[in-house]
Amino acid sequence: MSVDSCGAPEQSAPIPASVDVEKETVITGVVRAGADPVSGAYVRLLDATGEFTAEVVTSAAGQFRFFAAPGNWTLRALSRQGNGDATIAADRGLNEVAVTVG
Repeated sequence: MSVDSCGAPEQSAPIPASVDVEKETVITGVVRAGADPVSGAYVRLLDATGEFTAEVVTSAAGQFRFFAAPGNWTLRALSRQGNGDATIAADRGLNEVAVTVG
C-alpha cells in the first residue's frame, strides 16, 4: 500500500485557511519512539466504542491530523518501531496528543 493510497492529505501541511479551527475539532500530534519522531506510522482514529473511524500515515516528522467530532477518541499508532495508544477528550479547536510507540 502506498502512502498516497489512503487519500489523506500530507500530514505536515498547514491547516487550510478555509478551516475555522474555532468551529472544527482538529486532533493533531506526533508519534514518537522515545524522543524520535516516527515517520510512516499508521495512526488509526477509534471512537468511544473502539470502532475504527479513520486512518492516516505520519509525515517525515511523525505528524498526524484528524478532523473529527467533539468527544472521546483513541489514537492507535502502528509502526515498525512498535505500537501504541493514546486517548483524548477532544473539543472544538486544536487538540494535541502525543502517541508513544515501543
